[in-house]
Amino acid sequence: MTAHARAAGTTAHRPRRRPAARRRPAARRGASRINWDRVGRIALTVVLAAVLYSYLNPAIEFVKTYTATSAAKEKFHEALRENKRLHWQVQHSDDPIVLDEKARGQGLVGSGDTPIVVRGLSG
Repeated sequence: MTAHARAAGTTAHRPRRRPAARRRPAARRGASRINWDRVGRIALTVVLAAVLYSYLNPAIEFVKTYTATSAAKEKFHEALRENKRLHWQVQHSDDPIVLDEKARGQGLVGSGDTPIVVRGLSG
C-alpha cells in the first residue's frame, strides 16, 4: 500500500474512542475570596442566636409569673391568718373575760374595783 492509500483510509473507518477517563471539573479562574466554611459557621451561629432569642421572652415571662405567684401565695396566707384572727374575735366578742380585758386595756374600772392613780412615775 502506498502512503497515499494509507492516508486515504482504505481501512475501515472507525471513530476513535477516547479512553474512559473521569471528567475533571473545569479549572478555576483564580482563588475564591469567599471562605464558605466560615460563612456556614457564621450562618449557623446567627440561626442559633435567633432560636435562643425566641426562647428568651417565654423564659422571662415564666420567671415573672413564678415570682408573682409566690407573692400572691404569701398575700393569701397573710389574709388567711387575718381572717382566723378576726373570726376568733367575732366568736369571743361576747365572752365576759374578753370584754373585761378590753375594758381594762382602755382604762376602765370594773364594778367593785377601787381606782388608783399613780403620778410622777414617768422618767
